[in-house]
Amino acid sequence: MKKTITFVAALFVALTTLAQSENSNKVVVTGSVQSDILIPQEDDNIGTGSYDSDVLMNNYVDLNLTSRYVDAGLRGEYMEHPLPGYEKDFSGWGLPHFWVKGKLGKTELTAGTFYEQFGSGFILRTYEERSLGIDNSILGARLATTPVKGVNVKVLGGKQRRYWDWNDAWLTGADIVLNIDQWSPRMQESSTFLSVGASWLNKHEDEEDIMTDATHKLNLPENVNAFDVRAQFQKGNVSVLAEYAHKTQDPSFDNGYIYRPGYVAMLSASYSKRGMSLLLQAKRSDNMSFRSRRSMNGSSSMLNHLPAFTLDHTYDLPAMYPYATQPMGEWAYQAELGYQFKRGTALGGKYGTNVKLNFSHVHSLDKNERSTIVERAANGSPLTEIMGRGSDGYGSSFWKWGDQMYYQDLNIQIEKKFSRQFKLNLMYMNQFYNMTAIEGEGGMIHSDIFVAEGKYQFNKKLTLRGELQYLSTKDDEGDWAYGLLELSVLPYLMFTVSDEWNCGETDLHYYMFSATFNTGNHRIMAGYGRTSSGFNCSGGVCRYVPAQKGFSLSYNYNF
Repeated sequence: MKKTITFVAALFVALTTLAQSENSNKVVVTGSVQSDILIPQEDDNIGTGSYDSDVLMNNYVDLNLTSRYVDAGLRGEYMEHPLPGYEKDFSGWGLPHFWVKGKLGKTELTAGTFYEQFGSGFILRTYEERSLGIDNSILGARLATTPVKGVNVKVLGGKQRRYWDWNDAWLTGADIVLNIDQWSPRMQESSTFLSVGASWLNKHEDEEDIMTDATHKLNLPENVNAFDVRAQFQKGNVSVLAEYAHKTQDPSFDNGYIYRPGYVAMLSASYSKRGMSLLLQAKRSDNMSFRSRRSMNGSSSMLNHLPAFTLDHTYDLPAMYPYATQPMGEWAYQAELGYQFKRGTALGGKYGTNVKLNFSHVHSLDKNERSTIVERAANGSPLTEIMGRGSDGYGSSFWKWGDQMYYQDLNIQIEKKFSRQFKLNLMYMNQFYNMTAIEGEGGMIHSDIFVAEGKYQFNKKLTLRGELQYLSTKDDEGDWAYGLLELSVLPYLMFTVSDEWNCGETDLHYYMFSATFNTGNHRIMAGYGRTSSGFNCSGGVCRYVPAQKGFSLSYNYNF
């Protein structure tokens, strides 16, 4: 790591000098500093457990340079004692992210670490999401070019990051997008857009000893190939996206080391015009967990991303039971209708009324076991009578559902402005959450959730916002209530006080007090209180956060 730091620092200085020599008027240096600190306090009532340090912190420093022909960047991280909920592997410090990009015309060549996504991410999506503890960048090289009008091509190769190291598997991939509308003047005149794309990703991973018993091991494929095809059409108010991805045999910890291929198919359509919008989506995925290290689990080493097709809730109690995509297979549906009642109508009133209705449903696949054997004994002789590990695993009819509902969410939101000063948001949500399928135990959680949010602006500088939320359920820990008051004093200060109360089983209060100060490019937030345990999710990817209590301090600076 010390050699890496020295090399990258020297390279960055050299590139800065080079860029300045090219054209000093066009060299731009930007960056950011982020520090999140917790001084924890043990609290047996909420189950914080013990801590190995008096101060826990996650620290990040980003530095980027852009010029006419050369871009470069690096990130330093210091997490010797990371915040609760981040895996022990996060502990450490160094420069995990460093890159150099050369630009000439419509061609870019990147060397170092980079992030990439093919299509919707069904076979490749690498990204950083600090709140989820995800940074699965690729260390290698990527070429992106537009050889002719309307054609975008990407080629890449490298190894994927896993905390402070890189997995051994070598990744090679390519992506091409054809923007057909750019070749047709008639389509351009009629505002019609059509693009088709295709992607390929190969994972080359050496075989390892995965045993079925004391004397027999699996014959693991060293090469796993994944393919993706898609088409997107937009004309006027209508947009349609269809996408299909396929993965060859990929025995892994996630699927129990079976040899069934994986795939995902998605269809998404939307319609929008002034005052109304409609979204319809459907997705079927089957055995599509795809990692750069077959023996991993959790959120580590994921190469792809399967969107959840459920609404990401921002209110506290509606987000208490968030859905995590089941990569081994699911049918997922989502429909959303938005409508604005015009001003001056009975329902619109003086300022108009916005209504949004969302429905999400996720169901298991129908599966039947198979017994095709594709494993071998240690001496090379075939086996013929072992089920599960080493077999095709199961068969599955495309349209048939299984016997489990994973998740369902029906919610309606109403946004109404009553005066220039006062605005009210109301929400009702009916939710089914299969805790056993998603978390391992707990049964089906059925809840009704009510939310009221009001905002009153006294003047241009002073605004008061309040929230009242209630979750009613006979399952898990019973009912919850939540209240929040937030006072904003523009442009510098914001004060927040909140309480999340389990009024069902535990009678515990999770109170929080915080103050935020903003000036220029600086933001400082200090707080004290408790937070309950649970899952922090975004787009179907989740991280478990244990209960915690203590003083918190967060600092952000952008330059």
